[in-house]
Amino acid sequence: MTTVLRSISQVGTTEPFELQVARGQIPGHSFVHKFGATPSLSINTAGTLWGVSDTLYPWSAFSSAGVLSVARADAADANKTITIIGLDSNYNEISENVTLSQASGNLTTKLFIRVYRAFMYNGSTTNVGNITITKGGTTVAVINAEKGQTLMAVYTVPAGVTAYIIQGVMTVQAGADATGDFFVRYGGEAAFRIGHSFEVAGTGGEYFYRFAVPLGLPEKSDIDVRATVRSNNARVTAAFDMILVKEEGPL
Repeated sequence: MTTVLRSISQVGTTEPFELQVARGQIPGHSFVHKFGATPSLSINTAGTLWGVSDTLYPWSAFSSAGVLSVARADAADANKTITIIGLDSNYNEISENVTLSQASGNLTTKLFIRVYRAFMYNGSTTNVGNITITKGGTTVAVINAEKGQTLMAVYTVPAGVTAYIIQGVMTVQAGADATGDFFVRYGGEAAFRIGHSFEVAGTGGEYFYRFAVPLGLPEKSDIDVRATVRSNNARVTAAFDMILVKEEGPL
């Protein structure tokens, strides 16, 4: 049985706590839904679930904050605008709109130390070809053709915030099976380590887990959902939901 948390809303009625968070009615609380997919994972190859196949996410590209460069693969995407969301050098959330006026070399003016989402800006149509975001020549995000948004099962907890993981899900293409690993680099530690591990089979349906007690992750923690496919090259997807709670400073 799933326990539904309820509390009194601002209008004096009882409704689920999560709905009040989504409506912005709980001060200091916000909600993030992260989801990712890899086009295809080769057998026995570990990969992060993001827009590039058979690769681990290149966290080393963000050893320091820097500008991002955006390129488009199809001329039909010329002069469209994308929104990039990430963190600045102080790990505060920032965003910037970048217009694809050139085939490549469209630069941000802000310095990013993390990127975890990008999408077609309001008013721009869905992208026809791939849109690639790089930092120092390394690909750090991709909006795959006709998707309109990145698919990245990675995230970094902003400064002054604790993230509470509520639930997670993973799927694998029918006829394949995989091991999934929820890797975390806690609070800026040097190394990633497994925070949750699981098995999933395409013929057995999705893997879904709801934490009885939400998993708390401190500020500046990096999240990286990875999978290793054991049979048949396959598309793999994952998603996880978090409530972010702003921490109060010292009295």
